[in-house]
Amino acid sequence: MTIATDQKLPGPDHPITIERSNARVVVRRGGVVIAETERALELQEASYAAVWYIPIEDVAASHLAPSDHHTYCPYKGEASYYDIVGGDGPPLANSVWYYGEPYPPVAEIRGHVAFYADRVSITVTA
Repeated sequence: MTIATDQKLPGPDHPITIERSNARVVVRRGGVVIAETERALELQEASYAAVWYIPIEDVAASHLAPSDHHTYCPYKGEASYYDIVGGDGPPLANSVWYYGEPYPPVAEIRGHVAFYADRVSITVTA
């Protein structure tokens, strides 16, 4: 495994776990369903709240617009973003993120997106 000079590996001081879920995860903006899946990944990183990563195929592409925004996580890599468009209200800038080339320890999240829980409604049912 090649490690970038600024990449950090998950471990006891900063654990990251990824679990496949059979739960039904629905993401809504107001009354509009943006994503719906039974194939989500639940990522738990250190003491942060768990994040649901949803396969991009299970997201309504018509509600996503590419953003120029990028951020960096030393544990996961470079994140790219989408704005949420259409549906109820004005665009929600940089509300969806993904790792196009995640670092090897979290490679499972490739092809998945995550939503800021304070900008959309995320419902999880068993």
